[in-house]
Amino acid sequence: MTLHPESRRLLDELAQLALPPIEMQTLDEARKRLVPPEGPLEIVDKVVDEEFEGSGGPVRTRRYHPVTGVAGSRNLLVFFHGGGWVIGSVETHEDLCRQLANACNAVVVSVDYRLAPESPFPLPVDDCVAGLEWAAGRREAWGVDGITGVAGDSAGGNLAAAVALKDLELATPQVECQVLLYPVTDSNLDSGSYLEFAEGYGLTRNAMAWFWEQYMGGKDASQPVASPLQAESLAGLPPTYIVTAEYDTLRDEGDAYAERLKGEGVSVASECVPGMLHGFLMHRDRFVEVEEVVGRIGRWARQCGPAKAT
Repeated sequence: MTLHPESRRLLDELAQLALPPIEMQTLDEARKRLVPPEGPLEIVDKVVDEEFEGSGGPVRTRRYHPVTGVAGSRNLLVFFHGGGWVIGSVETHEDLCRQLANACNAVVVSVDYRLAPESPFPLPVDDCVAGLEWAAGRREAWGVDGITGVAGDSAGGNLAAAVALKDLELATPQVECQVLLYPVTDSNLDSGSYLEFAEGYGLTRNAMAWFWEQYMGGKDASQPVASPLQAESLAGLPPTYIVTAEYDTLRDEGDAYAERLKGEGVSVASECVPGMLHGFLMHRDRFVEVEEVVGRIGRWARQCGPAKAT
């Protein structure tokens, strides 16, 4: 499919801003680029800000309870925002989390993990693992009687995949599903989509190289918790939903992760959304496709697995 008209319009608007490449900006300038959504937010039952104690100090969370009166089990979804491990916050992904809460009939807990380069790998992963453990211990208090899952977009999808991999090391794994939205799965920047969309389509190859440098701080980026696609085995991971975007540098590594999971016996639902750019799910006001994709994720999540005893 050709580039969606709204995708083209979005790129034109970004070009008119004439911003320098993110890798040429200061951290403060870069972090101001990703702003909270404008316009009305999806209505949920309630929103609660809370902290838990992580290995590096208090970690903020924002918890979204879905609208009431929905039949079926209530699930728990622990969400990690995107932003190249360097930018983004619970505020920037507010509307997406609200949508997921209602669609999945889930209490969604958005974790404001520490950012690189001040807190490089594996510290963000540590915060996300701790966030999962903290949230899973409060299922009963929050009225959760369904499954526990992890989710994230872009670098947050990478963190969700990392948490699911680390969860396999436990005697009793807690993660029963994962939702990976145009995830980063590989530190190699040489896929076909990386070369095809290296410039001019929003997320550039140079920007991703910079994000990786900030995140890894000189450490080996090929280790599985950083690059899940390079894991020796993916067998045993929970049912997975993967969304990729047709005009995205990350498309091929997301699709490759879906294929590897399928090949190793994991139940996978995946879709590459035609005409879309990286980050399109942040633009519900522009794309009717956002509601459609989130709706499909929600229907999948509600049927994903047996309820866990609380």
